[in-house]
Amino acid sequence: ERQGQNNSEENIIRNYLDTILELPWHKEEKTEIDLIKAREQLDKDHYGLDKIKDRIIEHLAVLKLKGEKQGSILLFVGPPGTGKTSLGRSIADALNRPYIRASLGGIKDESEIRGHRRTYLGAMPGRIIRGMQNAGKSNPVFVLDEVDKMTESINGNPTSALLEVLDPEQNDSFSDHYLEVGYDLSDVFFVATANSLDGIPGPLRDRLEIINLD
Repeated sequence: ERQGQNNSEENIIRNYLDTILELPWHKEEKTEIDLIKAREQLDKDHYGLDKIKDRIIEHLAVLKLKGEKQGSILLFVGPPGTGKTSLGRSIADALNRPYIRASLGGIKDESEIRGHRRTYLGAMPGRIIRGMQNAGKSNPVFVLDEVDKMTESINGNPTSALLEVLDPEQNDSFSDHYLEVGYDLSDVFFVATANSLDGIPGPLRDRLEIINLD
């Protein structure tokens, strides 16, 4: 208001405020996880895969006992076309939560996860915060595709940034460089997918509950 519309910083400030206002800050009211409904949804969407569906139901049962405080993250590992991503959508339908997907294949820049600082021209938040913007709720099912295809480069290590996103002890105050305020990701149900375990560093792999799809 003070600077006027012709000031070069007006758009930067307006975009920042729009991003802050569009993010879901309020925690959703917790609903009881219905394991029978979840199994019916998985059976409806996927033929066979009984062992995999059993593992998912076990994971949901533990989540229910812990009051929806997520510990380990589901990781579906298998070749392309085995239904890894669509299992994530089925989990979202079963829990009646928004479904968000981010493809991480080929990412070499840490700012893709953690956002750019606002001092840079064309700065924007990272993929996690953009996903939360699109979800419109604080508790979506967030599928992180191809976590094995991220690589370290001169612009930082995106896997270390992802470790903060997936760590339940840290992600209640996730720090995005663009926002510069802590954002709570603790209610998000994260699901990761990979074609192989070879490209996943040990510290990140320790956070994941591995389910193999043949």
